[in-house]
Amino acid sequence: MTFSFSTIVITSPAPHVTLLTLSRPACANALSKQMGEEITHFFSHLPEDTRVVILTGEGKHFCAGADLKERKGMSNEQWHAQHHAFELALQALLACPVPVIAAVNGAAFGGGLELALACDFIYASNAARFALSETTLGIIPGMGGTQHLPRAIGTRRASEYIFLGQAFSAQDAERFGMLNKTCEPDTLMSEVTAISCRIAANAPLAIKAAKKAIYGGINVPIHEALSHELQQYQTLLDTNDRHEGINAFNEKRKPDFTGS
Repeated sequence: MTFSFSTIVITSPAPHVTLLTLSRPACANALSKQMGEEITHFFSHLPEDTRVVILTGEGKHFCAGADLKERKGMSNEQWHAQHHAFELALQALLACPVPVIAAVNGAAFGGGLELALACDFIYASNAARFALSETTLGIIPGMGGTQHLPRAIGTRRASEYIFLGQAFSAQDAERFGMLNKTCEPDTLMSEVTAISCRIAANAPLAIKAAKKAIYGGINVPIHEALSHELQQYQTLLDTNDRHEGINAFNEKRKPDFTGS
């Protein structure tokens, strides 16, 4: 199946690494209904050899959130249809079986921050800024922001920023624990690509199982979480990659994982 994208660009900066670039730079990569639909299509039809996805924005910004110009004059029905496209995009991103890394190269406001928070972890330019400013527009975050931000930085701090609609810096985001790393703007993509390649070199079935174990156990009682982890562990015992990992270790060589 082929699909022509007009608001996102898909490239491969390294073997097994797929880069999704939000591509509406003239409007700070704001989320349109079409962009939501294209993000959903991408994550629903992930290239077969993908082991890691990088999500970034074209130009100076990551994503300014929903396209408010597109929303001007919308009927309630049109607004609901647009937001439904965003909801599906979020669900498709969250359901991605391989790691997704956000590379935030500039402003990540509203839905842009919510997309980044839905990724497995975030690297950002030290010039990036973040905000969930929806309360200043008469609404609230509707793509997971009220749930993911408190989990990332704590309920009290997240409540303050959501109630105020106030922006915070990359330095603060790293200090709060929301960012894994801040980078110089001109090294962000090379650093994210390098970490993606390191992940992609590990056993892909094990990475997928680890992701399932983490998210399947994070919000349940510990005994259920440990049982879920063990289930994922056991799925790997009869794989070729498990044998390859042990053989490579004993033969003092790098493993060649095939995802089988």
